[in-house]
Amino acid sequence: MDDVDRAILRELQTDGRIPYADLGPKVGLSPSAARQRLQRLIDTKVVQVVGVTDPMAMGGQAMGLLGLRVDGDPRTVADELARHEEIVYSVLTSGSFDLFAEAVCRRPHDLLAFINDVVRPIEGVTAVESFPYFGIHTHRFMWDVQ
Repeated sequence: MDDVDRAILRELQTDGRIPYADLGPKVGLSPSAARQRLQRLIDTKVVQVVGVTDPMAMGGQAMGLLGLRVDGDPRTVADELARHEEIVYSVLTSGSFDLFAEAVCRRPHDLLAFINDVVRPIEGVTAVESFPYFGIHTHRFMWDVQ
């Protein structure tokens, strides 16, 4: 990645739908060169251009962060969790928990059932602590692009 690639990413973080006609001049390229650069970033999986939703506005009214303790390889548990649509992301970590996963369900009852009937029985899971969300206060996808 060079300075132009980083400039493209900064512009996309501000407006993911910016037209190439506007993007190119902002980063010192023609619109077609900006399109080619962005396509290369997408093809190499450096960037993904996606629509981000608010699960609570979409009807997913029970959200929670799950802290999991795992006996064995937490990647295996993360792979199993990823098979379920209720899990919107998971991260491997260290400290008190081996893995965090965010779950989104329609109702609190569904979240409870998902935790008890799906997550707890996964081989290797030794403990699950849930942190239910009452609302999303800050949700941003702006990282320093250096």
